[in-house]
Amino acid sequence: METALETQHPNSAQPIRVVVVDDEILVLQGIVTLLQMDPRIEVVGTGSNGQEAIDLASEMQPDVVLTDIRMPIVDGIQATSAIKARWRNMRVALLTSFAQDGYVLEGLAVGADGYLMKGDTSASLISGLISIAAGHQVVEQDIGRRIVELVGKKSLERSQTYDGLTPREMQVLVMVVRGQSVKDIATDLCISERTARNHLSSIYHKIGVFDRAQAVLYAIKKGLVTAE
Repeated sequence: METALETQHPNSAQPIRVVVVDDEILVLQGIVTLLQMDPRIEVVGTGSNGQEAIDLASEMQPDVVLTDIRMPIVDGIQATSAIKARWRNMRVALLTSFAQDGYVLEGLAVGADGYLMKGDTSASLISGLISIAAGHQVVEQDIGRRIVELVGKKSLERSQTYDGLTPREMQVLVMVVRGQSVKDIATDLCISERTARNHLSSIYHKIGVFDRAQAVLYAIKKGLVTAE
Protein backbone atom coordinates (compact mmCIF):
# COMPACT_ATOMS: atom_id res chain seq x y z
CA MET A 1 0.00 0.00 0.00
CA GLU A 2 1.50 3.29 -1.04
CA THR A 3 0.95 5.90 1.65
CA ALA A 4 3.49 8.63 0.99
CA LEU A 5 5.05 10.06 -2.12
CA GLU A 6 8.46 11.62 -2.54
CA THR A 7 6.94 15.01 -3.35
CA GLN A 8 8.70 18.32 -3.33
CA HIS A 9 7.30 21.29 -1.46
CA PRO A 10 5.23 23.47 -3.83
CA ASN A 11 7.90 26.13 -3.50
CA SER A 12 10.95 23.90 -3.72
CA ALA A 13 13.30 26.83 -3.06
CA GLN A 14 11.96 27.07 0.48
CA PRO A 15 12.00 24.33 3.14
CA ILE A 16 8.76 23.07 4.60
CA ARG A 17 8.09 24.92 7.85
CA VAL A 18 6.99 22.45 10.54
CA VAL A 19 5.79 22.78 14.12
CA VAL A 20 6.26 19.61 16.21
CA VAL A 21 4.18 18.96 19.34
CA ASP A 22 4.48 16.02 21.73
CA ASP A 23 4.24 15.82 25.52
CA GLU A 24 7.01 13.19 25.75
CA ILE A 25 10.20 15.24 25.71
CA LEU A 26 12.48 12.45 24.48
CA VAL A 27 10.10 11.61 21.64
CA LEU A 28 9.83 15.28 20.75
CA GLN A 29 13.59 15.74 20.72
CA GLY A 30 14.07 12.60 18.63
CA ILE A 31 11.57 13.69 15.98
CA VAL A 32 13.01 17.19 15.81
CA THR A 33 16.54 15.78 15.43
CA LEU A 34 15.40 13.52 12.56
CA LEU A 35 13.58 16.31 10.77
CA GLN A 36 16.42 18.80 11.12
CA MET A 37 18.74 16.41 9.30
CA ASP A 38 16.77 16.95 6.08
CA PRO A 39 17.37 20.29 4.31
CA ARG A 40 13.83 20.20 2.89
CA ILE A 41 12.35 20.66 6.36
CA GLU A 42 12.70 23.49 8.87
CA VAL A 43 11.39 23.00 12.41
CA VAL A 44 10.08 26.45 13.39
CA GLY A 45 8.61 25.60 16.79
CA THR A 46 7.99 22.87 19.36
CA GLY A 47 5.35 22.38 22.01
CA SER A 48 4.16 19.87 24.59
CA ASN A 49 0.35 20.09 24.45
CA GLY A 50 -2.50 20.92 22.12
CA GLN A 51 -2.91 24.49 23.30
CA GLU A 52 0.72 25.15 22.46
CA ALA A 53 0.08 23.61 19.03
CA ILE A 54 -2.71 26.14 18.45
CA ASP A 55 -0.60 29.03 19.75
CA LEU A 56 2.38 28.04 17.59
CA ALA A 57 0.14 27.68 14.55
CA SER A 58 -1.03 31.25 15.10
CA GLU A 59 2.42 32.67 15.79
CA MET A 60 4.53 30.79 13.25
CA GLN A 61 2.01 30.06 10.46
CA PRO A 62 3.79 26.80 9.55
CA ASP A 63 3.13 24.69 6.49
CA VAL A 64 2.49 21.63 8.66
CA VAL A 65 1.65 21.07 12.33
CA LEU A 66 2.88 17.61 13.37
CA THR A 67 1.17 16.77 16.63
CA ASP A 68 0.75 13.85 18.99
CA ILE A 69 -2.83 12.78 19.77
CA ARG A 70 -2.80 12.08 23.49
CA MET A 71 -1.58 15.16 25.35
CA PRO A 72 -2.54 17.12 28.47
CA ILE A 73 -4.58 20.36 28.59
CA VAL A 74 -5.76 20.12 24.97
CA ASP A 75 -5.32 16.88 23.05
CA GLY A 76 -4.27 16.52 19.43
CA ILE A 77 -7.82 16.00 18.16
CA GLN A 78 -9.06 19.21 19.77
CA ALA A 79 -6.00 21.08 18.54
CA THR A 80 -6.54 19.82 14.99
CA SER A 81 -10.17 20.92 15.05
CA ALA A 82 -9.23 24.39 16.29
CA ILE A 83 -6.39 24.83 13.79
CA LYS A 84 -8.48 23.69 10.83
CA ALA A 85 -11.34 25.95 11.86
CA ARG A 86 -9.07 29.04 11.86
CA TRP A 87 -6.58 28.19 9.12
CA ARG A 88 -8.28 25.90 6.62
CA ASN A 89 -5.23 25.58 4.39
CA MET A 90 -2.78 24.80 7.18
CA ARG A 91 -1.86 21.13 7.08
CA VAL A 92 -2.07 18.96 10.21
CA ALA A 93 -0.44 15.54 10.60
CA LEU A 94 -1.31 13.41 13.62
CA LEU A 95 1.27 11.22 15.31
CA THR A 96 0.35 8.00 17.07
CA SER A 97 2.21 5.07 18.59
CA PHE A 98 -0.55 2.55 17.97
CA ALA A 99 -2.44 1.70 14.80
CA GLN A 100 -5.31 0.57 17.04
CA ASP A 101 -5.72 4.03 18.56
CA GLY A 102 -9.42 4.71 19.10
CA TYR A 103 -8.97 8.32 18.05
CA VAL A 104 -8.17 7.43 14.43
CA LEU A 105 -11.61 8.24 13.02
CA GLU A 106 -12.04 11.29 15.25
CA GLY A 107 -8.88 12.84 13.86
CA LEU A 108 -10.00 12.36 10.27
CA ALA A 109 -13.47 13.67 11.06
CA VAL A 110 -12.10 17.00 12.34
CA GLY A 111 -9.93 17.49 9.26
CA ALA A 112 -6.53 15.90 9.92
CA ASP A 113 -4.55 15.57 6.70
CA GLY A 114 -2.91 12.31 7.63
CA TYR A 115 -1.64 9.89 10.23
CA LEU A 116 2.01 9.03 10.79
CA MET A 117 3.41 6.41 13.14
CA LYS A 118 6.02 7.36 15.72
CA GLY A 119 7.81 4.10 15.00
CA ASP A 120 8.20 4.83 11.29
CA THR A 121 11.66 5.14 9.77
CA SER A 122 13.01 8.65 9.34
CA ALA A 123 12.57 8.29 5.57
CA SER A 124 8.88 7.40 5.95
CA LEU A 125 8.25 10.22 8.39
CA ILE A 126 9.94 12.79 6.18
CA SER A 127 8.32 11.61 2.95
CA GLY A 128 4.96 11.63 4.72
CA LEU A 129 5.42 15.21 5.85
CA ILE A 130 6.52 16.30 2.38
CA SER A 131 3.46 14.68 0.83
CA ILE A 132 1.13 16.28 3.36
CA ALA A 133 2.71 19.69 2.79
CA ALA A 134 2.16 19.21 -0.96
CA GLY A 135 -1.56 18.69 -0.41
CA HIS A 136 -1.78 14.91 -0.33
CA GLN A 137 -3.53 12.85 2.33
CA VAL A 138 -1.18 10.34 3.96
CA VAL A 139 -2.24 7.33 5.98
CA GLU A 140 0.37 4.90 7.28
CA GLN A 141 -0.37 1.34 6.18
CA ASP A 142 -1.30 -0.20 9.56
CA ILE A 143 -3.55 2.75 10.37
CA GLY A 144 -5.18 2.42 6.97
CA ARG A 145 -6.15 -1.14 7.76
CA ARG A 146 -7.56 -0.02 11.11
CA ILE A 147 -9.66 2.65 9.42
CA VAL A 148 -11.26 0.05 7.17
CA GLU A 149 -11.99 -2.09 10.26
CA LEU A 150 -13.58 0.77 12.18
CA VAL A 151 -15.68 2.37 9.49
CA GLY A 152 -19.39 1.60 9.52
CA LYS A 153 -21.61 0.26 6.79
CA LYS A 154 -23.72 3.31 6.08
CA SER A 155 -24.55 3.31 2.36
CA LEU A 156 -23.92 6.32 0.16
CA GLU A 157 -26.92 7.84 -1.57
CA ARG A 158 -26.83 6.60 -5.15
CA SER A 159 -28.19 9.95 -6.39
CA GLN A 160 -25.23 11.83 -4.94
CA THR A 161 -22.12 12.51 -6.97
CA TYR A 162 -18.78 13.73 -5.70
CA ASP A 163 -15.79 14.96 -7.68
CA GLY A 164 -17.20 13.62 -10.94
CA LEU A 165 -17.73 10.03 -9.77
CA THR A 166 -20.30 8.12 -11.80
CA PRO A 167 -23.13 6.22 -10.06
CA ARG A 168 -21.26 2.94 -10.64
CA GLU A 169 -18.05 4.43 -9.21
CA MET A 170 -20.01 5.59 -6.16
CA GLN A 171 -21.28 2.03 -5.80
CA VAL A 172 -17.73 0.68 -5.97
CA LEU A 173 -16.57 3.29 -3.44
CA VAL A 174 -19.21 2.01 -1.00
CA MET A 175 -17.77 -1.47 -1.38
CA VAL A 176 -14.23 -0.19 -0.88
CA VAL A 177 -15.31 1.50 2.35
CA ARG A 178 -16.83 -1.77 3.50
CA GLY A 179 -13.49 -3.48 2.99
CA GLN A 180 -14.52 -5.67 0.06
CA SER A 181 -11.76 -7.05 -2.14
CA VAL A 182 -11.55 -6.52 -5.90
CA LYS A 183 -12.75 -10.09 -6.36
CA ASP A 184 -15.75 -9.52 -4.08
CA ILE A 185 -16.62 -6.26 -5.86
CA ALA A 186 -16.47 -7.99 -9.24
CA THR A 187 -18.64 -10.89 -8.04
CA ASP A 188 -21.29 -8.67 -6.43
CA LEU A 189 -21.53 -6.40 -9.47
CA CYS A 190 -21.29 -9.24 -12.01
CA ILE A 191 -18.31 -7.65 -13.73
CA SER A 192 -14.77 -8.86 -14.41
CA GLU A 193 -11.98 -8.22 -11.92
CA ARG A 194 -10.25 -6.16 -14.59
CA THR A 195 -13.31 -3.91 -14.88
CA ALA A 196 -13.44 -3.61 -11.10
CA ARG A 197 -9.79 -2.56 -11.03
CA ASN A 198 -10.46 -0.02 -13.77
CA HIS A 199 -13.27 1.45 -11.68
CA LEU A 200 -10.92 1.67 -8.69
CA SER A 201 -8.23 3.39 -10.75
CA SER A 202 -10.77 5.92 -12.02
CA ILE A 203 -12.06 6.58 -8.50
CA TYR A 204 -8.57 7.10 -7.11
CA HIS A 205 -7.70 9.46 -9.95
CA LYS A 206 -10.86 11.55 -9.60
CA ILE A 207 -10.70 12.00 -5.84
CA GLY A 208 -6.92 12.39 -5.75
CA VAL A 209 -5.92 9.41 -3.62
CA PHE A 210 -3.50 6.53 -4.08
CA ASP A 211 -4.89 3.58 -2.15
CA ARG A 212 -7.86 2.01 -0.36
CA ALA A 213 -7.19 3.62 3.03
CA GLN A 214 -7.09 7.10 1.52
CA ALA A 215 -10.34 6.41 -0.34
CA VAL A 216 -11.94 5.55 3.01
CA LEU A 217 -10.46 8.73 4.47
CA TYR A 218 -12.01 10.69 1.60
CA ALA A 219 -15.42 9.15 2.30
CA ILE A 220 -15.14 9.99 6.00
CA LYS A 221 -14.15 13.60 5.35
CA LYS A 222 -17.04 13.99 2.91
CA GLY A 223 -19.41 12.71 5.59
CA LEU A 224 -20.42 9.78 3.39
CA VAL A 225 -19.81 7.14 6.06
CA THR A 226 -19.87 6.98 9.82
CA ALA A 227 -18.19 4.81 12.43
CA GLU A 228 -20.34 2.16 14.04
